[in-house]
Amino acid sequence: MRKHSIHAAAGCALALALAGAPAALHAQSADLAALTLAQAEQLLAARNRELQAARRALEAAQADTLVAGARRNPNLSLGISTINPQAGVGAGSLRDKIVDSSIRLDQLIERGDKRELRIATAKGLESASGEDLSDAIRQQRLALRSAYYDLLLGQDKAGIALDTAALFERSIQAAELRLKAGDIAAADVSRLRVDALRAANDARSAQADSRRAQLALAYLIGAEAQADAIRAADAWPALAEADAGAITDALIDVRPDVRAARARVEAARSARELARSLRTRDVSVGMQYDHYPVNPAYALGSGAGTGNSYSLFMSMPLFARYYYEGEIQGAEVGYNAAQEFLEKVRAQARSELSRALSDLQAAAERLRRYDESLLAEAKKAADAAEFAYGRGAIGVMDLLDARRTLRATQIDAAAAHSDYAKALAIWQAGIGDMK
Repeated sequence: MRKHSIHAAAGCALALALAGAPAALHAQSADLAALTLAQAEQLLAARNRELQAARRALEAAQADTLVAGARRNPNLSLGISTINPQAGVGAGSLRDKIVDSSIRLDQLIERGDKRELRIATAKGLESASGEDLSDAIRQQRLALRSAYYDLLLGQDKAGIALDTAALFERSIQAAELRLKAGDIAAADVSRLRVDALRAANDARSAQADSRRAQLALAYLIGAEAQADAIRAADAWPALAEADAGAITDALIDVRPDVRAARARVEAARSARELARSLRTRDVSVGMQYDHYPVNPAYALGSGAGTGNSYSLFMSMPLFARYYYEGEIQGAEVGYNAAQEFLEKVRAQARSELSRALSDLQAAAERLRRYDESLLAEAKKAADAAEFAYGRGAIGVMDLLDARRTLRATQIDAAAAHSDYAKALAIWQAGIGDMK
């Protein structure tokens, strides 16, 4: 239990560090028109609604721990009795009234370590809520990076499409001059115009994709009103070798979702012991003081006499009809369910890490091929086609094919960068290493 408390404290400390005053100040000064990933994560910590909800859940769990540790309050009872409506209550001070009065104090004494077990259960749930907050931070940072890379991809695609459209615009102007000089057929000019219109449509589609990415990122950082101004400023992550080491139990156990499930197992174990402790009878003890003046009408001598007495009480429940079978069975079911959920989370974590590592390695290989050969070869072929077409060595169809190939390769390379960046983020989030 101590290990889980340490992990929970670390998770809470991380959450508070991410949501502290420096983050809020940094978020206010972030330039959305040149937004870096680090600035976006600061805005996420300060403004993200899912993280705020997770923090409220942790605060509620902390309040439940305070409630669980509260000791039972005593009960104070005040009463009067033996009021005779015919004789009245008599004259004099309240103490001399001809009525009996009593003061009673009762205190419930819990047995079977019920308070300690309630505290252990509540602390286990508080620890789980702290790990839930850490996991929410992990998931929201992953969602943020995915949205950021979508925006970066949209910007790259829009830039490629705009460059292509500008290239076609210049080509059409040159082709029209050659048409007037009789060096080119009118059909070739028409083909250039068709591809120019396609490039314009591609540019508009890329702008729409970029706009959707802006809106998704703006929601995560709480800047919906400034979504139009958001522009990603970071470069793509550098290609690095993925660690192909074995996915060990230690790697899985440090994940916050696994730690949260384990904390709930500990809480369920305490709740099971608490349910069993209900069969240990609690005792109520009480003490009573009675004051009873004697009615003059019944006194043997002159004047009224008074008397005081003290009483002690003790009570306990009798398990005559019910022995808390339902509570104990329910707690046992809850404990078994918590254990099964822990195994499920561990299995999901192992599968997720295996898939993330495989995707990362595949994305790295694909990106390496684009960066080391494909992109350079496509650019070389396009430049050669432009040179040859300018000198009349090839026809317009060959030129258009070279341009389409280059544009498609550039877009595929940008997509490969995006796939690698997302795969890297998923792997880092899975192993708790989101630098």
